Amino acid sequence: MPETPLDLALDAPALTARLVDFRSESGNEKPLADAVEEALRALPHLTVDRYGNNVVARTNLGRAERVILAGHIDTVPIADNVPSRLDENGVLWGCGTSDMKSGVAVQLRIAATVPAPNRDLTFVFYDNEEVAAHLNGLGHVAEAHPDWLAGDFAVLLEPSDAQVEGGCQGTLRVLLRTAGERAHSARGWMGSNAIHTAAPILARLAAYAPRRPVIDGLEYREGLNAVKIEGGVAGNVIPDACTVSVNFRYAPDRSADEALAHVRDVFADCDIAEFVVDDHSGAALPGLSHPAAAAFMAAVGGTAQPKFGWTDVSRFSALGVPAVNYGPGDALFAHKRDEHVAVERITHCEERLRTWLTA
Repeated sequence: MPETPLDLALDAPALTARLVDFRSESGNEKPLADAVEEALRALPHLTVDRYGNNVVARTNLGRAERVILAGHIDTVPIADNVPSRLDENGVLWGCGTSDMKSGVAVQLRIAATVPAPNRDLTFVFYDNEEVAAHLNGLGHVAEAHPDWLAGDFAVLLEPSDAQVEGGCQGTLRVLLRTAGERAHSARGWMGSNAIHTAAPILARLAAYAPRRPVIDGLEYREGLNAVKIEGGVAGNVIPDACTVSVNFRYAPDRSADEALAHVRDVFADCDIAEFVVDDHSGAALPGLSHPAAAAFMAAVGGTAQPKFGWTDVSRFSALGVPAVNYGPGDALFAHKRDEHVAVERITHCEERLRTWLTA
């Protein structure tokens, strides 16, 4: 574990390496949160608050808009990929390089080197993003101190390969349970097979035609899929129970209630003994029509893409803050043993954000 404090005078790639070398698997973020807080408190233009292992720093310049830059400081479990390593091709390797300590490094660099931005800034560094939703530090801050997260626009520096990804999909997982009656399989007519009863559920899923709505110019692709099926007692027993786990990834033009109602409607005429909501996180609209988002797109360039997946932009959306994903990492390498990030992407993101906040 590194013992020296964070040096915000380092360039963003070097600072990324320093952050990676701070082990901070989910649940063990305190040393890194301490270092982040100490580094930010040394900057006289910021007001710094802390709640648990979540650190929030803000400028208070009276600007017409307030923008939030947010990122989580935890990683998935380390897989023999710490300390960090920079190769001769300008690629930085190590746990968290992509997801998302390169983004956190960019946040810290902006905090340290842009003391008088053209918009007031809020920097959020939070814990426990990679684990169960009820542990998520951003959620805890939103519940305890929603005023800390007030703003007109938010950028979550999750890995997006230096491209803007608007909003995020919602994710709903339900358990569809069918019931039967046990019997000896040699005399199957004496029972009722719960697995067979699940067949119409699977047929409905196989025939399902997902929507592809266009929102703020971005085409999202919904999906309704079985992700797990459980049933059976023994090789000679007719099963009396079966559970089909179904995941619905839905576009951000649906509310959480509308998504749930849609799934219920899809299976309305199936013989389901129990319908259980196992997990649900709402979607977030892209927010690209907001003036701050338009200025952001003009500064960073490229073509906005839809976010296929769920991120914490959903939490900002729930607070009434439009948000996008924009970070140097590549989500395809997140959580992998060979996780890495191109140094060029880190410097590019920092330069683009600096342009946006100082132009």
